[in-house]
Amino acid sequence: MASGRIIFLNGTSSSGKSSIARELLDILDDGVFFHMAVDGFNAMRSKRELGTEELDAALRRTRMGFHRSIAAMAEAGNDIVVDHVLSEPWRLLDCLSVLRSEDVLFVGVHCPLDELARRELARGDRPPGLAAHQYDLVHGHGDYDLECDTSAASPRECAQRIKEFLPHRPSPTAFTRLRRRHLTAGREPLTA
Repeated sequence: MASGRIIFLNGTSSSGKSSIARELLDILDDGVFFHMAVDGFNAMRSKRELGTEELDAALRRTRMGFHRSIAAMAEAGNDIVVDHVLSEPWRLLDCLSVLRSEDVLFVGVHCPLDELARRELARGDRPPGLAAHQYDLVHGHGDYDLECDTSAASPRECAQRIKEFLPHRPSPTAFTRLRRRHLTAGREPLTA
């Protein structure tokens, strides 16, 4: 059985990843795609209050489980649209170590800070300043197969661009290049 394809959307909170993912599920017609969102995994956790240290440990385990769930779904032949925020270097390193890099189309979802702040305020379900805090962190690795700016294109237009690009993934992929750079002997440190 062939491994599934992974369209991996990375961007700050409120950048438009979930909107693009919904549009992709609507227009992708050459397989069965599943949307796997890190927020969905977070929502499965019990609601009891946790102290800072306990919450940090739970969130790390959640992210690690999320990454392995993506890998398991793809390994079983499922096509996946991933919606994630790689705001800590270890998250990318973990994804690079558990996902088949040649199966991943890595998409950077960008949006200017002022628009992120406006969206965050309009949503009302995120702490103010979260997107600004994540802004320089999520794209710090500096390598994508494709990038979209959701302030310049609608979620549907971004999804269409991704759909058209998918059959023409580069070789090596961004994940392959990043894996070579960060997971091999003498690697360059990932500090963003």
